[in-house]
Amino acid sequence: MKKLFLVSSFLAIIAGLVLVGSGIWGITFTYTNVARENITTPDDASIPGAPVRGPFTLKAQADIIRVHTLRMTEGKTFAEMPRQIPKLDVEGKPILGEDGKPAMTANTARDIWITATTLIAALNLGIFAYVFFAVVLLLGLFSVWTGVIFYALGRKY
Repeated sequence: MKKLFLVSSFLAIIAGLVLVGSGIWGITFTYTNVARENITTPDDASIPGAPVRGPFTLKAQADIIRVHTLRMTEGKTFAEMPRQIPKLDVEGKPILGEDGKPAMTANTARDIWITATTLIAALNLGIFAYVFFAVVLLLGLFSVWTGVIFYALGRKY
């Protein structure tokens, strides 16, 4: 029994140290990659004028991008906007086709959503990375603690 406790303790401590190292590496990797983009939240964000580095500023930036995009698209999301809209002349009147119906053109306002969705997804992925590596770090600490307890039990019994 003593041998089982001691072997288990060393395995748990080694696994825990690997997890702690991985968690620290992942958090550092995420921070470094986010920081090198030099993003600063705009003044109307929930955290105004802050360099985007951690999960809270990542969330603030993602949220404000969505707000700005909704303003630019009159409150409509990508799916709510038509693919094509009537082509307009310089006076804002529809240009008619040969059949007498309005000529249609691509709705370029939808392109705003493609860019916004890409940026929001990248920012949310950064948040997910922070959370994931924090959990890895926490599991590593638990594993080290379990190893220490097994070691103490192995020495006692």
